[in-house]
Amino acid sequence: MARNQSTLSSSEAQAYYDKFGKKQDSQGFYEEPALDDLIAHAGFREAQKVFEIGCGTGKFAERLLAGVLPASATYLGCDVSPTMTKLAADRLADYVDRARIVRTDGTVRFPVADHSVDRVVSNYVLDLLSKEDAGSVFTEAQRILLPGGKLCLVSLTKGVTAPSRVVSSLWMTVFRLRPSLVGGCRPIRLETHADPERWQTVYRNVVTPFGVPSEILVLERK
Repeated sequence: MARNQSTLSSSEAQAYYDKFGKKQDSQGFYEEPALDDLIAHAGFREAQKVFEIGCGTGKFAERLLAGVLPASATYLGCDVSPTMTKLAADRLADYVDRARIVRTDGTVRFPVADHSVDRVVSNYVLDLLSKEDAGSVFTEAQRILLPGGKLCLVSLTKGVTAPSRVVSSLWMTVFRLRPSLVGGCRPIRLETHADPERWQTVYRNVVTPFGVPSEILVLERK
């Protein structure tokens, strides 16, 4: 994982999320509305092969497999944290014939063949990556997506209302002082990484539950 001055290294991120473990699900108070919006606009009900970057505890994958994806669809998730991959694998044990979890080394190179999936998902991951690694996510998504496939993203972002601007500013201040206090995450703008010559914007929105701003972005591979 390439590193900017303030972003966590792969080993630091792994150590943090190994320790954080199941507590990641406690962030649902602001994440769930954004994920609801993503599901409503990403066409998962027509997807057959889904790849998720940074699967965490497997909570989002379980939701997709339990009631959103077609029964014939398959899922592959990856994470740098062995704790998270164990939690996700245990959570998805009932879907062992359709779902698989793998651990990565932090290098932004997806363990997926060229042009083989129709959805790439990344929820609250790009906001902890360096600019270079975030760009590599888009490059790798282009490589593995089928023509017309979709890149489905959610991230912390800049505020768009008065309360969310305050929250975003405070979050960024903490990040600059000590990024590990916020898990290496900071507000970013996903759309700035999307090359319009390679991606067509299908949907973009910002939601601000409890003043925490999240950007939802669905892109289609050209």
